Amino acid sequence: MNHTAAPDTIPRLRTPDDTLSWLPTTIDRRVRVFAWLSFVAEVLIIGTGGAVRLTGSGLGCSEWPLCTPESLVPILEVQGLHGAIEFGNRVMTGVVGLLALAVLMLTLHIISGRRLVVRAVWFALGGIVAGVAVYLAASALDLPSAALMSAVLLLAVLAGATDSLRQTTERRDLAVLAWIVLVGVMAQAVVGGFAVISSLNPFIVGFHYTASLMLVCITALFLVRLGAQPGPRVAAVPPWFTITTHITGLALALTIVFGVLTTGSGPHSGDANIERQGFDASVLAHVHSWPGYVLAALVLLLAVSAWVLKLPPRNWALVLIVAIVVQVGVGVLQARTGLPPLLIGIHMVLASLSAAAYTVMVTTLKKPAA
Repeated sequence: MNHTAAPDTIPRLRTPDDTLSWLPTTIDRRVRVFAWLSFVAEVLIIGTGGAVRLTGSGLGCSEWPLCTPESLVPILEVQGLHGAIEFGNRVMTGVVGLLALAVLMLTLHIISGRRLVVRAVWFALGGIVAGVAVYLAASALDLPSAALMSAVLLLAVLAGATDSLRQTTERRDLAVLAWIVLVGVMAQAVVGGFAVISSLNPFIVGFHYTASLMLVCITALFLVRLGAQPGPRVAAVPPWFTITTHITGLALALTIVFGVLTTGSGPHSGDANIERQGFDASVLAHVHSWPGYVLAALVLLLAVSAWVLKLPPRNWALVLIVAIVVQVGVGVLQARTGLPPLLIGIHMVLASLSAAAYTVMVTTLKKPAA
């Protein structure tokens, strides 16, 4: 996703003893590897989350953050395969969180050395201590201890992000994106908990998926910014092309929203006993297709125009049109074959990759001013 050549170093003043020797001081291979792993993990968790819903395993673990009232992990003799699938998605959430944390710490160290890293660690430790204290107090008062502890931890991360960004002067774009991903992953864990507690409320489940898709886009944007030249940027395409691109983004967003509503109204809501959201799935399927076809036409227009005029977005416009065409094909096939779970899962993952490709394409609308 590196479409703009840029130096791997970030100029700054630093004393020799200002670094942790095992952490990078420039955007090197380690940083790029962890950034790619974070992106891949965000895509994979959409797949595992889809598997939870499409196999009817949404309540495989009846509690949160524990799986059962007595156990953190599923008891196979009781929960069976559904419990293993749901718990596997929870484990994947932990992997995503650790990768987001690793990317953040590497980014902060590149920007400022150990100063911002140490401050972030102190905020983390303070949040853990406060979270444990709130958990114990809430348990004693018979309050929802896990939810309150999670809220405290999330507030600690938000406070750490605010403190860090106020002191960031160089490559603030990278710091902002890295913090957004970590905050988003933690918030997603809380939303997932509410999904279980609410017995898989379809609107909460739909929001859960949409937020995951947005995190895929943000990690893709982080990969682009790693290789981008910092500083002011100017338009690289005609104004009409920029306007059409943003209209295309609106069509993409509408297609995704109606797709989420369609899935929530269909036969795969996470558990056989869960009530759907009350919409007519067959009507929504048609409504979902309308912005989808508009989207395909707009992307085709952008791709042809970009290649004829030799505009910078032409390569990513081509990637996007391939992704959209495949998406349309999968959508039509699943509608004609009775909505098989595997095709729906593929459709969900491809939607996130299409949104990521669109995000990257938007970044090519501008170029460095110098």
